[in-house]
Amino acid sequence: MNIKFRLILMNFLEFFVWGSWLISLGGYMIVVLKFNGTEVGSIYGTMGLASLFMPALLGIVADRWINAERVLGACHILGAILLFCASKVTDHTTMYWVMLLNSMVFMPTIALNNTVSYIVLEQKGYHIVKDFPPIRVWGTVGFICAMWLVDICGWTISPLQLYISAASGLLLGVYAFSMPKCPPAKTNKKASLLSSLGLDAFVLFKQRKMLTFFIFAMLLGAALQITNTFGGTFLQDFKNNYADSFAVKHPSVLLSVSQISETLFILTIPFFLRRFGIKRVMLMSIFAWVFRFGLFGIGNPGSGLFLLILSMIIYGMAFDFFNISGSLFVEKEADMKIRASAQGLFMLMTNGLGAYLGGLLSGRVVDHFTVDGVRNWQSIWFTFSAYALLLGIVFPLVFRYKHDQKAMENIHH
Repeated sequence: MNIKFRLILMNFLEFFVWGSWLISLGGYMIVVLKFNGTEVGSIYGTMGLASLFMPALLGIVADRWINAERVLGACHILGAILLFCASKVTDHTTMYWVMLLNSMVFMPTIALNNTVSYIVLEQKGYHIVKDFPPIRVWGTVGFICAMWLVDICGWTISPLQLYISAASGLLLGVYAFSMPKCPPAKTNKKASLLSSLGLDAFVLFKQRKMLTFFIFAMLLGAALQITNTFGGTFLQDFKNNYADSFAVKHPSVLLSVSQISETLFILTIPFFLRRFGIKRVMLMSIFAWVFRFGLFGIGNPGSGLFLLILSMIIYGMAFDFFNISGSLFVEKEADMKIRASAQGLFMLMTNGLGAYLGGLLSGRVVDHFTVDGVRNWQSIWFTFSAYALLLGIVFPLVFRYKHDQKAMENIHH
C-alpha cells in the first residue's frame, strides 16, 4: 500500500476517534444523564488537565525509549477500553475519572500522530513541509465524517457515540503497530527533562511582550473550549419550539460547518500575516470570537438559521487566526535553542491551562443562567461574547508589537 495513503488513513482515524464524541458528548450528558453545566464543564476540562503534562511525558518516552508508533498504538488501545467503559457510566464522579484517564492517553496521540507522520515521510525521502499538510487535512475530514455519522444515525444523545469512538480507536491502535518503525532519535536522548516539558521556555516570561502574549493565549484558549462543550446542548434545547428543523435534527452536521471553515481559513493565513502582522491577525481572531458567540445568542433554527451558519463560518477565522498565527509568533520570537520548548509552552497555555479554565468557568456560567432546568442561552452566549469583547478591547492596549513584514516572510521559507 502507498505510504502516503497509509498516513492519510492514520490521520483520518486519529481525528475520527475524537470527532465521534467531542461535539456531541455534552448534549448526551446533559439531556440523558442529567448532569449540570459545571459537571459537564469539568469533564471537558479533563482534556486541558491532561494536556498540561501527558503529551510532554509521552513525548519523552517516544524520544528516548520506545518507538513512537508503538506508543501511539498503545495509547489508542487503552483509550478504546476507557471509552467503552465510559459508555456504561451514568454518574458524574465515575465519568469524570474515566474521561480523565481517557484524556491522559488520547491528548498525547495528537502530537504522536504528527511525529510518526514526520518520521515516516523523512524515511521515505518526502519533503515534510510540502507533503504533510495535504495528509493532515484528512484528519479534519475524519473529524467531520465522525460528526456526520453520529448525527445522521441519531446517536448525538446516545452512548453509541462512545462505542463508535472506542471501535475506531481500537482499529487505529492495532493499525499503528503495523506502521514503519519510528525508533527513538539518539540525538534527543540528552535533552533535559526540563527542556522536554517545555519549562526552560519560561524565560520568555521575562519579556513583557511575551508575558502579555502568553496570558492572552491562555484566555483565548478558554474560549476554544466553550462551543465544543455546549454547542450541541444549545441546539438540542430548541427541540420544543423547532422539533422539525434541520439544526435540531442534525446538530452535529450544522456544527461541522465550523471544521469545514477551519480547513479553508488555514489557506488564507500566509496572506493575512504578511499583509497585517500578528497583532492585527490576533485581534481579528478575538473579534471573530465576539461574533461567534454573539450570533449564537441571536440565532435560532428557524428564521435565524443563517445567523447560526454564519457563526460556524466565522469559527474558522476565530480558531485558525489565533492558533496558527500564535504558533508562528512564538517561532519568530523564541531563541533557536528553546524553539521546541516555546511551542510546548504555547500549547500548555492554550490547550492546557486555557482549556481547563474554559471548561470549568463556562459550566458555571451555564448553571448561573439555568432556572428549573431551563437554560437561558441568549444570556449565556452574550456573556461569552462580552468576555471576548473585553479581551479585544484590552489586547491592543497592552500588547506592544511592531509588524515586520520581511521577518514574517522569512518564517515561511
